[in-house]
Amino acid sequence: MIDETDIKILTILQQNARTSNAEIARQVEMAPSAVLERIRRLEARGVIQGYEARISPEALGLGLLAFIFVASSDMSAELKTAEQLTRIPEVQEVHHVAGEDCFVLKVRVPDARSLGRLLRERISAIPTVRSTRTTVVLETIRESSQFPLRAPVSAVSELPGSIAEEVFHD
Repeated sequence: MIDETDIKILTILQQNARTSNAEIARQVEMAPSAVLERIRRLEARGVIQGYEARISPEALGLGLLAFIFVASSDMSAELKTAEQLTRIPEVQEVHHVAGEDCFVLKVRVPDARSLGRLLRERISAIPTVRSTRTTVVLETIRESSQFPLRAPVSAVSELPGSIAEEVFHD
């Protein structure tokens, strides 16, 4: 179970995964060893799955973001199709979805020509891909990998004001 202290720790780490253990301990008013143990438990339970640096796609020359909707011709081979899609470096995310399409992909490429080549040479080349529909993003207003964290209802009154405002903002 995730308690209010875990929520505080996760909130801090989501905002900056490089926050030192000592600083986290200061903010949650615990000993550094106790905070380290909690973080290790959260990692062991798979709540914390890893730590990443957010890199500007534009700085890497990957200025075009698109979502590609993929329909598969063979429902029994969808797992194989998904596996092949995940191996394409330009594909950041693969989501298996319900509805007309089977998958939604998030891709980043340098330009429209690269997107066309990706569609023709990599995605449509997968034998089970029946069709694709592509939406090109004109501007990203908000993009985040952070989750809205909520403490158990009983813990609301116990959270310090600054943490409570960060955790319970809507």
